[in-house]
Amino acid sequence: MIHQYKDSVKKVDNEEKMSGMAIFTGDIKMDDAYFAIPVRSSISYGKLLKINVPNLPKDYSFISAKDIPGENVCNIIASDWPVFADKEVHYKGETIGIIVGPNKEKCLELAALVECEHKEFEPVFEMVNSYVHKEFKKGNPDKVFANAKKTFSESFSTGYQEQIYLEPQAMLMYLDGEKITIKASMQCPFYIKKAVVRVLNCSEDKVRVIQPAVGGAFGGKEHYPSLMAAQLAIAIVKIKKPLKMIFDRKEDITFTTKRHPSKTEITAYLDEKDNILGVKIHVGIDGGAYVGCSMVVLSRALIACNNTYTFENVHVIGDAYCTNKVPSAAFRGFGSPQSIFAMELFINHLADFLHVKPLDLRNKYLVKTGDITPTNGIYRDPIILKELMDKAMEMSDYKRKLAEYSKPGSNRGIGMSTFLHGCGFTGSGESTIINAQLKIKKDKNDIVTFYTSQVDFGQGNRTTLKRIVVDTLGIPEDHVIYDAPDTDITLSTGPTAASRTIIIVGGLAAKAARHLKEIWKDGEEQEIVEPYVGPDFIKWDEDTMQGDAYPGYAWGVNVVEVSFDPLTYEVNIEGCWSTYDVGHAIDERILMGQADGGLAQALGWAYLEKEEAENGMFKQKTLSDYVIPTMVDLPKMETALIDNPFPYGAFGAKGAGELTFAGGAPAFAIALEQAIKHKVHKIPATPEYIMEILENED
Repeated sequence: MIHQYKDSVKKVDNEEKMSGMAIFTGDIKMDDAYFAIPVRSSISYGKLLKINVPNLPKDYSFISAKDIPGENVCNIIASDWPVFADKEVHYKGETIGIIVGPNKEKCLELAALVECEHKEFEPVFEMVNSYVHKEFKKGNPDKVFANAKKTFSESFSTGYQEQIYLEPQAMLMYLDGEKITIKASMQCPFYIKKAVVRVLNCSEDKVRVIQPAVGGAFGGKEHYPSLMAAQLAIAIVKIKKPLKMIFDRKEDITFTTKRHPSKTEITAYLDEKDNILGVKIHVGIDGGAYVGCSMVVLSRALIACNNTYTFENVHVIGDAYCTNKVPSAAFRGFGSPQSIFAMELFINHLADFLHVKPLDLRNKYLVKTGDITPTNGIYRDPIILKELMDKAMEMSDYKRKLAEYSKPGSNRGIGMSTFLHGCGFTGSGESTIINAQLKIKKDKNDIVTFYTSQVDFGQGNRTTLKRIVVDTLGIPEDHVIYDAPDTDITLSTGPTAASRTIIIVGGLAAKAARHLKEIWKDGEEQEIVEPYVGPDFIKWDEDTMQGDAYPGYAWGVNVVEVSFDPLTYEVNIEGCWSTYDVGHAIDERILMGQADGGLAQALGWAYLEKEEAENGMFKQKTLSDYVIPTMVDLPKMETALIDNPFPYGAFGAKGAGELTFAGGAPAFAIALEQAIKHKVHKIPATPEYIMEILENED
């Protein structure tokens, strides 16, 4: 039977995607395009003494740091990642230059002949050198902790995760007169534009970024395309030819950014009646060779470290560590899945230590409306976590299975996680850093066009944002035009990241459409430019990490059931049940796609996706050795949405894309613990790790 989703329409790009007619970057043909092939460092850390370039044939060039007219820096959040390594190299595979020319195979051959002379230094691969440190407190933890009657401490770790988007990194750049025009597989057109302007030291009107179809991103195309664009821009200024850089899968896995590995240490301080007086938490993440966006990933991990629980006294410490490995960067969830994984398992283990039921301990400290956040903000909106939990337990038959699988001899387990995710940029970032503006125009034929810089890379933004405008104006769908971003036409509404598209940009679209409706005059040209204005209550200090971190939170519950084979140490996932509060779902079918996809990706991170760095290089480099879940590995997923409209979102909507990733790993790990009758402290929980647990019980 086909499910009849409520309030759902056919996706705007349905026909072009289903027919194979969508034009991705790699599909764009330019007969005179040159190819660009990176020349990469062969060492992890050292001084770059000399670059020996072979005699190059006619029409082939080597582009390096000496060709840069502006700053040798990739414009990310921190300005420490060079476009081309110049004086030093800090990770194996760092780009030293690019070979450009008309034949790709010849470019590859020439790139292999470039040799670098180095003075090698001792690389650091462990998390010991912090380059970002953050710390904050709630309550009076120092005094309370000193008077605690007992403590309970544990540590948890998570591994790398590769985005495995369908379309690898890809970029096309050409000159339109004197203007550099860029088409790329990307998330953030204006990030790319700023990166090129900075490296070329040119005016903004000299750079144009146009979004073609994009085949997936998950954070992996938030910052890395800025590096590629800066490299190609330096080359195009010199050779005046169209340039194309498209990675194959091996190159993409080996050299692009990943989810940050993490280690989280938690201590609970207890009184004589085993009440939790407070917690001390340290979150460490492996940022790789350059900071990039690691300070923001760390911030989000710290803000989420209490997860769905309220503790009166909290001391939170965080460090992003510098290692001589490929830089880590954005990935769906942006730090919060790492700390949520740790806290969910910690609560379960603490319950065992206290000889109480995990569900009872969870309910005792479950966050409520009006509670104080870890950063001394306030949870202002109605919180329906208990309703979400009850519904998830009913759907999964949780309590019966929990009791049954606890019996000796059972190799099955069921686990439940609760989780939250902040929507939008942290704190006042939307108002003070992004400053989004959305433009909406009506022509004399009463056709409405609206412009945002939000990229649709499969999550349905083109459909949902258009629908917000259509429904607000109350006009036919074919009277509203919403094209892909073009920085020559579109104002910046900020990056497509941080679960901000619907809550922030969707809210802007609804507001602009309402204002147009109020002044609507048939047959006349009209235009609205709507600036983002955040809620008055948002007060945030990034330096002290104090205040309201987000305008609102989305909430969820995952239940995962597993079976375990004691002969092979393999785990099968037998069932998944989820409930979510994402405010109001504007399009239920699109949201269900996010729910299923996010949970599948989280489960892959939990038990299949092993990415190891050895001597600074990833061992797993192809889809043969980096294993992601397929349909064979996943059961039918059952999901329920519980309406809880959010006052600041379009039609009551909140963010959903990252939320649906946050709870899968801890729910899986808790289920696995019941199945193997042992505690789990790290993921991915591969058969090798499970065997290690069971054969080293002491």
